[in-house]
Amino acid sequence: METIDILWIGLGGGVGSLLRWQVGRLVDRRIAAPFKAGTFLINVSGAFVLAYISASLAIGWEHRYGDVISSLVLTGLLGGYTTFSTMQLDAVEMAAARRHALSVFYLAASVGAGLLAAAAGVALARA
Repeated sequence: METIDILWIGLGGGVGSLLRWQVGRLVDRRIAAPFKAGTFLINVSGAFVLAYISASLAIGWEHRYGDVISSLVLTGLLGGYTTFSTMQLDAVEMAAARRHALSVFYLAASVGAGLLAAAAGVALARA
């Protein structure tokens, strides 16, 4: 990994994190519900975009740095945009509020929808 890759990843990660924060705030303001729609939308859309770009440009997981698209966009921007840890925290908060079924549904729906979104991104890129 070159120094420029580190800079691209840092820049992309910062922008992606800010985008995640803003999208999450906007969605959660509009959809006030125990189900964390903001985090759900962020992770599903991020999975779709990551898969679409990766498949379109034939970039494998072992090549997440080495050029601007891989470092800045895939690893940095989309890595900063998506959030596994917030998804987990959301589920714990739902369970702590005695919404155990919703917590399990949220986790299953997040993973399932993310996988479907990634598959759709790959399919669209190959169409």
